[in-house]
Amino acid sequence: MCFVVLKTNASVCASPKRRDSFGMFDGYDSYSEDSSSSSSSEESDEEVSSLPSTLPIIKTNGQVYTYPDGKTGMATCEMCGMVGVRDAFYSKTKRFCSVSCSRSYSSNSKKASILARLQGKPPTKKAKVLQKQPMMVKCSLLKSTFHLAVPVEGFDWGNYIGNGEMVGAPVSCFKHVPMGMSWGDIAEGVRIEVPNSDSSLPMKVYWVANIIKLAGFKALLRYEGFESDAGQDFWCNLCNADIHPVGWCASGCKPLVPPESIQHKVSNWKAFLVKRLTGSKTLPIDFAVKVQQSMQFPFKKLMRVEVVDKTHLCRTRVALVEQVIGGRLRLVYEESEDGSDDFWCHMFSPLIHNIGWSRSIGHRFKCFVFPQVKDVDQSGEWFKEGMKLEAIDPLNLSAICVATVRKVLADGYLMIGIDGSEAADGSDWFCYHSTSPSIFPVGFCEINSIELTPPRGYTNLPFKWFDYLKERSSVAAPVKLFNKEVPNHGFRPGMKLEAVDLMEPRLVCVATITRIVHRLLRIHFDGWEDEYDQWVDCESPDLYPVGWCQLTGYQLQPPAYQGERFFVSFFRQPRTTYLKA
Repeated sequence: MCFVVLKTNASVCASPKRRDSFGMFDGYDSYSEDSSSSSSSEESDEEVSSLPSTLPIIKTNGQVYTYPDGKTGMATCEMCGMVGVRDAFYSKTKRFCSVSCSRSYSSNSKKASILARLQGKPPTKKAKVLQKQPMMVKCSLLKSTFHLAVPVEGFDWGNYIGNGEMVGAPVSCFKHVPMGMSWGDIAEGVRIEVPNSDSSLPMKVYWVANIIKLAGFKALLRYEGFESDAGQDFWCNLCNADIHPVGWCASGCKPLVPPESIQHKVSNWKAFLVKRLTGSKTLPIDFAVKVQQSMQFPFKKLMRVEVVDKTHLCRTRVALVEQVIGGRLRLVYEESEDGSDDFWCHMFSPLIHNIGWSRSIGHRFKCFVFPQVKDVDQSGEWFKEGMKLEAIDPLNLSAICVATVRKVLADGYLMIGIDGSEAADGSDWFCYHSTSPSIFPVGFCEINSIELTPPRGYTNLPFKWFDYLKERSSVAAPVKLFNKEVPNHGFRPGMKLEAVDLMEPRLVCVATITRIVHRLLRIHFDGWEDEYDQWVDCESPDLYPVGWCQLTGYQLQPPAYQGERFFVSFFRQPRTTYLKA
């Protein structure tokens, strides 16, 4: 038995419309003193010269730091007891040396801290992502290189979302993921052919199902014939190799058999399907081919790139591509002897560049296919050293802070420092492009009712930009220099997704969008306190739709508080993503 749907939806997701508005004016320029212009002065492309030998050397998380004062700026981790540079510690309070210690403390209370100290455990340990078998591994176009036989299933999005009010962000919101630009064909009401699990026949048989609800790559399906009965509804990843357009069984001579539990309800199933499917929509015939093609990535193992130095944000290092999973790269710094000094990011991340990039823009540097930044005109009014602005703190992504332009590089790049918490040698400056969605004009937080984090130690509270600029004899960067474009991204507060924890970029977690400000999304990690929230751009390559981890074989971190409630029954692996080294 087989049937062909009479109409298909071949529309492709249109490119997003643009709108722009900060709702701001250049209102803080009146206290401009003579501000010396700054050009991108040339700097050696070799390793930054060593600091004076009189400076103490401090070892933090296995990395060596230097600090101008052996006492000032030091902190002790409340989890593991390690002493290190305060500014290298995590979060606003600087109570912990890393996110791992912070979360361990939060989850296990002080008993874990005491136990860690008694056992003499090191503060952090290197780990590897548990690579799971990708869903599409059977497809002939994919050449998988996964090593560990860990089940794809773990956290069960279907049970978590259910059929209630919880909504997953549409795949079309994520242009960087497989099928992100071709998801316009998928909608509720589309019919597909899927394996029939309600059959006692010895061979594999199929039946037509209707998409009841969408959540990212996942769809809630109902077999035709069940009408309004939701008792047999089930969730499935639409990029699964077993998902086919209606008519696939006919063309491939596959058996199309109704579920046994409703076989008695209809005497003529052929006539039933003809009536039900006439005028309905199904998947494009080449849907499976598109999925396979979209899972091909240009980066290969042992390719050399430049990536931000995670121990000194102000510079880059050469790294080798060690793994590629769904477009995410595990990069191992070239001088790492045992391969444990690594960094995870997406291939479209602004933190990764081609070899020679640092030299070309005058960036500090330690001795294919990359994202392109927007060209900017620096010949007229432009950023200058000392100008003030607001910026997301790269060491505490839940905070937007008072910041300063510390250096102007070539091609529109800037070195930005967070006021009140900068290291004396500038090692914690961060390189942003002038069009970066992570920097904002003075007054952005106030206009959008976001808490602005004042400089550490600043006592003239509540913080007022007018007073601060006057006290510092500083000038605000002109509003017109910032990126004001806001794409029609499609995200809404409350939507569920899978998001990288940018403080531990190896982790991809269950998350929720809690707030949207222009193009800025507030990402909350389900089960964790709000202090772990992160501000992320709507076009960030570190956001993924529901089901991305299952599709690519990357392990998903479940909500911290759920235990095994939302795990499939046969999955009994430890919940942590990493193996202790």
